[in-house]
Amino acid sequence: MKKIAVEEHFHTDEFVKYLFSRKEWPRREFTEEAGERMVRDWWSETSFRLLNPRAPNRLIDLGEGRLREMDAAGIDMQVLSLSFPGVELFNAADGCAMAKAVNDELAEAVKRHPDRLAGFAAIAPQAPEAAADELERAVTRLGMKGAVINGHVRGEYLDERKYWVILERAQGLGVPLYLHPKMPGPEMIKPYLAYPGLASAMLGFSAEASLHAMRLILSGVFERYPRLKIILGHLGEALPFWLWRMNSRFEEEKGDPASAAYYKDFSRTPAEVFRENFYVTVSGMYWEPVLRFVCSVFGSGRIMFATDYPYESTGEAARFMETVRLEGNDAEKIAHLNAERILKV
Repeated sequence: MKKIAVEEHFHTDEFVKYLFSRKEWPRREFTEEAGERMVRDWWSETSFRLLNPRAPNRLIDLGEGRLREMDAAGIDMQVLSLSFPGVELFNAADGCAMAKAVNDELAEAVKRHPDRLAGFAAIAPQAPEAAADELERAVTRLGMKGAVINGHVRGEYLDERKYWVILERAQGLGVPLYLHPKMPGPEMIKPYLAYPGLASAMLGFSAEASLHAMRLILSGVFERYPRLKIILGHLGEALPFWLWRMNSRFEEEKGDPASAAYYKDFSRTPAEVFRENFYVTVSGMYWEPVLRFVCSVFGSGRIMFATDYPYESTGEAARFMETVRLEGNDAEKIAHLNAERILKV
């Protein structure tokens, strides 16, 4: 079965060097832990992970090592996106400069392996006009398939009006924005810090990304830009499970005098927007009952394959796609046909 994986991560050498040069988070620094030299990767003021500097850095390999792993798992193509922390937490000037440099390097990697690699652009929304221009440059001149947004933008979300120029440009270009999660922002993160892992992939990532998506839906963005396309990973960050309830509460709010005026001009319900403007991937969610459920409430034509490389097992993801029991040709749609249609790869 042909497989196109669409949430596959990378860093560049320049990006990693920049993280080491920073004094504020997100940053990297060398540290001593139990007598061993390690890298401390600061995610926020209060949270970090430790990396072994002697271990191969699979993120920065955009060539033969990555291709060998793809071949071993039977992955035909990866659509690459800049991994956490992205550029959204840097100051505007540094974010814009780094996004451009990353996109140029990614474009060169794609040129070297055009049948195996494609890319989502990095953009720096903290400079909205410049981010929209970089998105256009990356799509029209570098051949990118859309852009990735790594979660909140210094604690803000794309529903704020100053960011709508980016959404307008994405709609005009006909390309999607991939809303990739990161740890909750400064106003949300404190309760998640009580236990190791809670603020990241165990729950915090999904909570942050699903909030981001719901803010977009309820802001009226999709009334203004009805053809805007948004991608969520991890089978929709739990939102498919909430479709009935979000509509039920939406109707309740429309009947409440305190909120009826705000929602009176919405032409679609939140669930309708989700089903018509969103796409999801299977990244990091290799569980057949859940995939079957999402197919049943969302439709197999809006789901794409992904391995979340290198954070999840590429082999496990590929085996899951090969063996999952779905209706008709749904597995083929998810494995590659939808990506070919949606991303034009």
